[in-house]
Parts: sequence; structure tokens; C-alpha cells
Amino acid sequence: MALNALVSFLIKKRLQQIDLFREYPRMSQLEVFLALMQAARYTEWGRKYDYASITQPDVFRERVPIQEYDDVKPFVERLRKGEQNILWPTDARWFAKSSGTTGDRSKYIPVSREALEDCHYKGGKDLIAFHFQQFPESKLYQGMSLVVGGSSNIEQFRADAYSGDLSAIIIRNLPIWVEVRRTPVIETALMENWEEKIERMARETMREDVRCIAGVPSWTLVLLRRILELTGKKNILEVWPGLELFMHGGVSFRPYRAQFEALIPSPTMNYLESYNASEGSFAIQDRYGADDMLLMLDYGIFYEFVPLDQLGEPHPHTLLIHEVEVGVSYAIVISTNGGLWRYMPGDTVRFTSLTPHRIQVSGRTRSFINAFGEEVIVENADRSIEAACEATGAVVNEYTAAPIYMGDDARGGHEWVIEFTQEPDDHERFNEILDRTLRNVNSDYDAKRKGDMALLPPLIHSVPSGTFYAWMKQRGKLGGQNKVPRLCNDRVILEDLLAPVA
Repeated sequence: MALNALVSFLIKKRLQQIDLFREYPRMSQLEVFLALMQAARYTEWGRKYDYASITQPDVFRERVPIQEYDDVKPFVERLRKGEQNILWPTDARWFAKSSGTTGDRSKYIPVSREALEDCHYKGGKDLIAFHFQQFPESKLYQGMSLVVGGSSNIEQFRADAYSGDLSAIIIRNLPIWVEVRRTPVIETALMENWEEKIERMARETMREDVRCIAGVPSWTLVLLRRILELTGKKNILEVWPGLELFMHGGVSFRPYRAQFEALIPSPTMNYLESYNASEGSFAIQDRYGADDMLLMLDYGIFYEFVPLDQLGEPHPHTLLIHEVEVGVSYAIVISTNGGLWRYMPGDTVRFTSLTPHRIQVSGRTRSFINAFGEEVIVENADRSIEAACEATGAVVNEYTAAPIYMGDDARGGHEWVIEFTQEPDDHERFNEILDRTLRNVNSDYDAKRKGDMALLPPLIHSVPSGTFYAWMKQRGKLGGQNKVPRLCNDRVILEDLLAPVA
């Protein structure tokens, strides 16, 4: 009873704080902005741009250029060598090794103490708060939380500095009151070999009373299926009858929902999405069953938004929180309590509501197909896959798509590689509905498809189960935050997947 009362009190207090930025978003963001200017004014970066004299976001937008990782990389390399007070005043000792794509190049994002405590951990606590708000009778705290992450070991590259993927950093720094309710043991959670790790995780956790799971959907499915193989049970509720929450992020949940619902046949199972990255935690699904997320405005992150038609411009004009519109996709720009300034993490978002500010992640600035002016983004592809699955009884495990460049007949198209967990009852109908839905949700694609004049119908390959897993394994990208790009504007990944096995 005492624990229940304490949890209720803390959640109620936090929800009141969230209500404040819901009601006063512009003021909340201004407070964050001024706090960031104050904190960083004596850093090397802050002195360079005279943060001490900046009191308005308009001056900040005019004075500080937008950054991408290559712009920040020289400063990060100096931090990794031991210099301090460059981008942020507190010492940089942790660096998140970004593994958000299957590219070979690694990015190292500084993770400050403030970013860990006031952003990443706060995001995790708020997910729990929203769950308890939606399910007041929840017994979540009576069982264990299974964290599927930390796919690379923490690397100590200086006496006082470490790098690893973000989930590993978070696990290594968890407060003791969280650690005692987490499974598996930290040695297993931080294993580098993903295949060995899955086996150990399955054997350790299948005997626990797991109430909550946190992880990337694709790799969580691998673990759940292995647990069913080991236990001989029909579904996960026979293993963990008290399971009530899956906190997920990293990729769209649309292609995975049917698979989770089959494995966890509970009408009250709560699936809460979070939008987080190595650079910060940005948004959380705050309503049961919703397909959008509340933009969290008090995590020490100041937001700007670039209309997509201005991407690539030398000095794009950004919009602030009170200037955005519903239904328009923007590239997100962040300034953070980790020392990233006007930084573009590469995601695009679309606002579904302004009272409060809710968003959907619509894609990546570099994850799209635009070989013929069709401007197909990941959200378009996810919706089309979902519609085709619903109509044909199919379940998709993974997919990727790329352009077919125009040949002698001057017509191109899109080529898809799809791995089905359950094949469609009619492949031709699946292809037809995918194409039709894509035309419905994207007018540029529709215009290019009319009369098959510029684009031919999609060419779809169904590949055997395990194809994507084997491709990721071959590149050392199993587990954690690693994922296959859904859309590419070149054919490198697609041709790799279709290449005959040597």
C-alpha cells in the first residue's frame, strides 16, 4: 500500500508538470532555450557565438548555423581525446555510438550527465507515468522489467571515458532502485555477440515474472520466439501471465503490431511508443492506442523545424514550436543539454495536433525514394504495407525498397524486397493494394504512376525467412538499435539482399 501511494503521488506530480507545457508550449520552450544559453555561455562554443548576449531564439537562429554530424565531428573528436568545456560545461565521459542505420560509419554523440538524467531517464519514467495514468490498477511494479538492448560492450577508450550504444550506456548508469527490478543480469544485457546474448536472455528471463518489456520491435520478436521454442508454450502470456506493457521505439510499429498481438493475445496489453535516439528522447505516446506521440518540451531540448522544401538550402529558415502547422512534414533541429547546437539528427516529423503538440515520425531526411520526383517517405511505405497485409492476411517481418532506374523504355519503378512471417493469400492482390495505397497517400507518386508513363507498378520479391537477419549478421549489425533502412535512393542494399549466397 505504501509503495502504491508513493507511485501514485509521484505520477500525479509529474503529470501536472506535463500539463503545464501542454498548455504553455511556447513559454516552456523559451525557458528551456534560456537555460541552455545560460549553461553553455562559457563553453568554447558558447563564447564563439556569444551565447551570453543571446536572449531571443530569433538571434540564435540568425547567429548559429545548422549543424550535421560532419560539422560537429571535429569537436567530438577533441572531447574524446580528453578536452572539456567545448560544447557543454560538464565533463563529457560517455559517448553514444550511433547504430541507427546499417552504414559503416559510426557517430559518437556526447551524452552528458544532464542528458542522461533530465532527458533519457526522464523519458523512461514518463512512459511509466502514462501507463499508470491509462491503467490505474496496474501491477507493473510487482514484477520485473525486461530490457532488450545494449548490443555492444561498453568500450573504455580513456581512463575516464567510455563509448557504446545508447541502451548500453543507459543500462550501465541505471540507479540502483531501477536495477533491482530489471532483467537479465547486466553481464548478459551488455553481451556483444547478439546470437549468444539472445540465448542467454531467453533462458534467464523465461523464469522471471516479467511485467514490462522495453526494446526495438524487431529484436524483441527474435527473443520472444526463442523463449516460446525453449518453453514449448503457445504464447508469451503462458510464460509471463502478468505482462502488461511493451515500450518500443526506433522503428515504426505498424509492420510489427500483428506479430506482437499474435504472440501476446491480450486485449489490454499496452503498447507505448517512444521517439528517442542517441541525441535525446523527444516524444512519447501519451494515449492508449494512439498512433501519434506527445512532443516532450521540458527535457532540456530546444526544437526547431525545417520545411522539407528548404532542405539543402545554405541557410534554411526554421520554424519554432508556435509556428508549425498540422499535416506538414518537417526536418527536426535540436539544441540539447548534451551540447548539440542547431543539430539535425536526420528525422522528419509531422504534427497531428497543436493543442497539445503531437507528432508522428514520418521518415528520415536520407531514407526515401525520390529518383523520379515521387518523394516517397517511410511513412508512406509503412501505411501501404499495412493496408496490403490487412487485405491479404499477410504478416511482414522486414522490408526494404529502392528505385529501378529508367532504361531503354524510359520508364522506371520501385523494387521491393519483403520477408513475410505469413505469406499473403494472394501475392498479386498484395502488390496491387500496396501500389494503390501508395498512390492514395502520395500524390507525387500517383502522378508518376498514371498510365505507367514514368513509373511501372512495383516489382516485389518475397525472400525466405531469415534473409534480413543473415544480411545484418554478415555486416556485424545484429541487435540493439541496428535496423535495415526501409527506403534507399540507391540500389546497394537491395542488390546485396538479392545477391546469390556464395
